[in-house]
Amino acid sequence: MEELLKKYADVAVRIGVNIQKGQTLVINSPVECADFARALTKAGYDAGAKEVYVEWNDDTCTRLKYLHAAEEVFEDIPQWRVDRELSFARGGAAFLNIYAEDPELLKGVDEQRIAKYSKIASTKLKEVHERTLTNKNAWSIVSIPTKSWAEKVFSEKSNEDAVKDLWDTIFKVARLDKEDPVKEWTDHLNNLNNKSLALNKLQLKKLHYTNSLGTDLWIELPKGHLWMSGSGKVQETGVSFIPNMPTEEVFTVPDKNKVNGVVYSALPLSYNGNLVKNFKFTFKDGKVVDYDAECGKETLKTILKTDEGATRLGEVALVPYDSPISQSGILFYNTLFDENASCHLALGAAYLPSFKNYENMSKEELDKYGINDSLTHVDFMIGTKDLNITGYTESGEEVQIFKEGNWAI
Repeated sequence: MEELLKKYADVAVRIGVNIQKGQTLVINSPVECADFARALTKAGYDAGAKEVYVEWNDDTCTRLKYLHAAEEVFEDIPQWRVDRELSFARGGAAFLNIYAEDPELLKGVDEQRIAKYSKIASTKLKEVHERTLTNKNAWSIVSIPTKSWAEKVFSEKSNEDAVKDLWDTIFKVARLDKEDPVKEWTDHLNNLNNKSLALNKLQLKKLHYTNSLGTDLWIELPKGHLWMSGSGKVQETGVSFIPNMPTEEVFTVPDKNKVNGVVYSALPLSYNGNLVKNFKFTFKDGKVVDYDAECGKETLKTILKTDEGATRLGEVALVPYDSPISQSGILFYNTLFDENASCHLALGAAYLPSFKNYENMSKEELDKYGINDSLTHVDFMIGTKDLNITGYTESGEEVQIFKEGNWAI
């Protein structure tokens, strides 16, 4: 296990955030993942990091805070926290997050408290979030098993077996079981890049999604949209990094005002420690005008009430049904993995590098092109085995993009 953790840490640091000599690395880690955080710290220094700073969090303490803290605690966040994050971000730090929370951490907690605190944190840390959405800082998200997460994924197994099986699965889908993971990742990213190049050549104007769940959705794409694959580049330095590990997606930005129809979820959504199951959204002129869920409708309401941008789309992502994560047959209850098992959409802020010349445009100019802005960005999965996506080019040509859940180009 020690050797596997070292290999994973090296890939996360050298390929994920691609730490540079003299750069600061900021790691956000659950206390339960301390061994991995230490391996990441060692890998960071070995790669030449000036300093590695670890910020710890704990699921149990977080839940206790939401249940028992005074109400005013959820109405603001300390300025020192804002200053600290801004200091790291403006100083060019790379951010590496270990995402491994209990999928039902905040089940039964007052949703108003969660919504209030989430919105104030997003508002006061908006510059930090915008820096990641515009590639001003390198960032990456990775996961390792925790007891509560593994028990949710493999509920029929003992604690020990559940954790072991989740480890085995993560090593496989993250390509860490290969002799040379770095080469595997390089080849994989090249394949994704070839898909994005093929889509960019088509100059698509709109997409039509249909499947047997009832999805019948039209999404128009703005002129100047760019299909991107799993890697990004830091604006100032051009250093490449991989935001999500694993990644199977090719994605772009939609026109926030030109989405119409209905879309059904294919997998549950884990959001702020709550699960939403079997839900749907109805869009008219880009905005969610109706929604429902078998479980977790209040959580959807919380998301949509964040701001105006939360009711509109900011991302369109394509993932084949035969991706390794999907073929594992496992529901992870973890967006990092589940979004890479399924085509997905995102409510909220657009990832701006997927629009040409974004760095030279004001927010007002981006808004005229239909590029969404929001305090939130929530991915939800819609890809099924029978999902069909038809594209239409600027010249009116019809192109099959996905057929029966997989690439048709």
